[in-house]
Amino acid sequence: MRLHRLATWTLALSLLGASAWAADWPNWRGPSYNGATEAKDLPVRFSRTEGVKWSTPLPGPSAATPIVWGDSIFLSSTDPKAQALLAMALDRKTGEVRWRHAVGSGYRPAGMGEAIRMDNRSDYASPSPTTDGKHVVFFYGNGDTVAFDFAGRKLWSRNLQQEYGDFCFGWTFSSSPLLYDGRLYMQVLQGDMPVAGRGKEGSPSFLLALDPATGRELWKALRPSPAKNESREAFSSPVPYEHNGRKEILLAGSDFLTSHDPATGKELWRWGTWNLNHLHPTLRMVPSPVAGAGMVLACGPKREPVFAVKAGGAGTLGEGGMAWKSDGRGAVTSDVPTPLFYRGRFYVLSDIRKTISCVEPADGKIVWSTPLPGPSMCWGSPTGADGKIYFQSLRGEVHVVDADKGDLLATNPMAEEENELRSTIAVAGDNLFVRTNSRLYCIGK
Repeated sequence: MRLHRLATWTLALSLLGASAWAADWPNWRGPSYNGATEAKDLPVRFSRTEGVKWSTPLPGPSAATPIVWGDSIFLSSTDPKAQALLAMALDRKTGEVRWRHAVGSGYRPAGMGEAIRMDNRSDYASPSPTTDGKHVVFFYGNGDTVAFDFAGRKLWSRNLQQEYGDFCFGWTFSSSPLLYDGRLYMQVLQGDMPVAGRGKEGSPSFLLALDPATGRELWKALRPSPAKNESREAFSSPVPYEHNGRKEILLAGSDFLTSHDPATGKELWRWGTWNLNHLHPTLRMVPSPVAGAGMVLACGPKREPVFAVKAGGAGTLGEGGMAWKSDGRGAVTSDVPTPLFYRGRFYVLSDIRKTISCVEPADGKIVWSTPLPGPSMCWGSPTGADGKIYFQSLRGEVHVVDADKGDLLATNPMAEEENELRSTIAVAGDNLFVRTNSRLYCIGK
């Protein structure tokens, strides 16, 4: 009887642990790497004062998404007064700051600008942190990569620019790190000519795998492309996908969508391009790929269509590799936000058209397309949960849309005089985590 009770208790703890993990948000696109979660009982209407469980002031702006695991929240931030980049941990129940570390090697090549930014549109703290439940890794646009344990003890640090060469980008580099299958992945898809004194001729693009516990390099896989000038640059992030038992790491940028073996970095397949004959010199990539239902989506930038490629390919895919593409002149296009895969469908948030569209994976048929109110566009990516789609405008208006019907359910103001808000909304348990430039809000019923 005692053994039976012990087995029952062990099973209960196991199920509780699985349930708790499912309620986490361990990277910027959530537990399934597609922007979706099965969370329930989430609010529709809220504000800075309504439905707020707690809010915590932040020392400075950042586009990074808050990361949630267990009773901890991790987020990157800037401190403009101290000219510092920060790694922070908060208590999930109260919002109390558990630890806060100024990070950074102080590495700034000539012309790299001030300590927290390179240009006036973004800052080095734009990449989101990531965690596997043991390590939490922060990456910053100046190359600093730092790992901590949950107690805030630094495990290791490296600077990718110091070790692999100055980044070659016209804007502040922003690509979020990925912890997957026991490895830490970093993507650097960059130009091969100096930009305003930054970078050097022949700078290679690559996918890097590190040991999360030590930061040691496991492998570095080059990612060549004939793209030209700014079209070589990608501000997207690597995304994993498993299809028919095969695991892949997907990269979008430099005029191509590519798939890589997570164990070795070997390129499994590539498809391209949205830039025919590589003639357009300024088609930099911002949205990351998203996958679901056997399809991989890549958003051509600057009013180009959305392209769907069949997963599971091999080698260089021709026209037969593309399942469909949207009409780039219509609502289904995105220059900045990464699409969402939720409940068997793709959702494409168009910052350019100021619409959100639901499309079928098999053929790209538009199920519904909803125009968004107000003058402000959205650069944060959409989050799917509880039958609803949540996303934030540059002015801090959180739009809530019915995932099945496309009805706009609410527009909730979460910022005062702030602008340039680009953080994606995280969901954990029955709470929304909404980040403005000055506060982090925990929202719930």
